[in-house]
Amino acid sequence: MSMGSRPMIDAETAARAIAAGEARLGIELGSTRIKACLTDAAGQVLAAGTHEWSTTFNGTHWTYDLTEVWGGVQRAYAELVAAAKRSLGVAPKTFAALGVSAMMHGYLVFDEADELLVPFRTWRNTNTGGAAALLTERFGVNVPLRWSIAHLGQAVLDDEPHVPRVAFMTTLAGYVHWRLSGERVLGIGDASGLFPIAEGSREFDPRMIREFDEFSASLRLPGGRASVERVLPRVLLAGEAGGNLTDFGAKLLDPSGELAAGIPLCPPEGDAGTGMVATGAVRPRTGNVSVGTSVFAMIVLEHRPTEVRAEIDLVATPDGADVAMVHCNNGASELSDWVKLFVRFAQAAGWEVEPDRAFAVLLSEAMSVPNDLSRPLALNLVAGEPVLNLTDGLPLLLRRPGTPLSLAGTTRAQLDAVFAALAVGMRSLAKQGISVDHLVAHGGVFRTPGAAETVLAQALDTEIVVPNTAPEGGAWGMALLASYLLDGRGRSLADYLDDVVLQEGGHRSVVASHEQVAAYDEYLNRYQRGVDAILMLQNSHKENFS
Repeated sequence: MSMGSRPMIDAETAARAIAAGEARLGIELGSTRIKACLTDAAGQVLAAGTHEWSTTFNGTHWTYDLTEVWGGVQRAYAELVAAAKRSLGVAPKTFAALGVSAMMHGYLVFDEADELLVPFRTWRNTNTGGAAALLTERFGVNVPLRWSIAHLGQAVLDDEPHVPRVAFMTTLAGYVHWRLSGERVLGIGDASGLFPIAEGSREFDPRMIREFDEFSASLRLPGGRASVERVLPRVLLAGEAGGNLTDFGAKLLDPSGELAAGIPLCPPEGDAGTGMVATGAVRPRTGNVSVGTSVFAMIVLEHRPTEVRAEIDLVATPDGADVAMVHCNNGASELSDWVKLFVRFAQAAGWEVEPDRAFAVLLSEAMSVPNDLSRPLALNLVAGEPVLNLTDGLPLLLRRPGTPLSLAGTTRAQLDAVFAALAVGMRSLAKQGISVDHLVAHGGVFRTPGAAETVLAQALDTEIVVPNTAPEGGAWGMALLASYLLDGRGRSLADYLDDVVLQEGGHRSVVASHEQVAAYDEYLNRYQRGVDAILMLQNSHKENFS
């Protein structure tokens, strides 16, 4: 992929594209931010809008209220419209195409009247261990705790009263798409985290459907059929039609009534799929790392691994290629909380510091410390971490007597920890003979050059490439998938991204030295000893961590 400097679109051309309804809209509901991104046909960003939100623990599960989903989507869209009007003098009223992406997995189930049966259970929940283990054994593929089918299986095991009433199960992206278009469909990348996809196929695996039906003999679905198949959405590939924006959907997205109905929608996707698209990593032997509340790596496979490993998930690219995914529940959220602490300190002292500026200062400071262990140990475990066999979270900052408590050392400890669980999982992947020449990284943490990608290169002992579009994230990737619906013209998704969108994007890259890799290995051993201590503590005080 060539990565020269990309010319910026001029304001007049951008305004014409918006006024003519030629722009493409991507919306992504991430764990901490809902973002709307408007692009032209070549992927140039014309306007964007965001809304920050956060998950809550309702006493039993991590969740988001669906009223917050729509309030956040509407605010992000309204901010995008206002930004376009402010900077370009034109407000969009229609688009050539749009698409919706969201955090993957989790549990959203509805009855025959389309009523939500239980509050949305997100990917962060780790209460599904019993079902995940049983289904992994039956299916012969790893079923992670966060997968939708693990959630349904656990509800069956727990004999939850809502189970016999389940008529439809989907992901967050599938839910939003359904309400906007009326179509119960799901892009194959997101669908692969709902229920396993058959090898070499674009369909849910029929053998595993039969296995689940046997497992859940108590499951009695409406209409008298006891098969999970009838509650699953229809699977679509990138480039296929996902329906059109209805009048109801247009008003749901834009309560002002300015947005026109009839806009084509591409298949809804998960944030892993949009990360692959945004980084151009959809060909076999390419890979990417996405960093946010969670952190995960995706490697597009030439063939599936033969060994079932709990650290390795089998998912798919948006056009259906097999992917090995190493997903870690704990990414940059603890680091972000520390940054917020310093932002609040600045405010209390009478200084206004923007969060992006605070990140830049702190990450730059973090890289000033020696590459050794003369700093605290941060265990950034806000939630349970399946890769580390940790069921419950317990974030800690530890230091030995005599270890200096410095700003640089404390921040570096948090930055090191962002990639620790990922490093453990990727070492397992390497033992399967799966590797790539480099990984493309994206996420807001890469806005500060020379910091996060340097630590990531040390953690994974792999060249890390950071494109200039890295901070745009999944909403931009979703807008590219909306463009592919219109402009693919028989080209593969990989060829389309190379030829049309990613041909001239700038980038930076970093390769770690042997000494740096060895230093991170030593750090990782220390990190794992800290995790072992948490496990011992939790096992001896289980009642306090239930």
